[in-house]
Amino acid sequence: MSKVTKKILEYTVVFEPADEGGYIARIPSLNNIATQGETFEEAVINIQDAIRGVISVMEEEKLEVPQEKPNTVFSRVSVDYPFAIA
Repeated sequence: MSKVTKKILEYTVVFEPADEGGYIARIPSLNNIATQGETFEEAVINIQDAIRGVISVMEEEKLEVPQEKPNTVFSRVSVDYPFAIA
């Protein structure tokens, strides 16, 4: 009997409110793939489907599947605007 193992891949997803409503979801570290959903929950499901699709194509084409580095930090950064000229 063969043993099936499952590997869990994790990616940081950026969710932004869409102008027309709902959410846009994108993954910078996975070729910046993007999708949308009418609700946050739908956007989560759609981005999971998009991840599976992209990984499936990459495996078929024998490409390396990008994996996010575990110490990746996402943070907001502020700057003064308009820019002051000294």
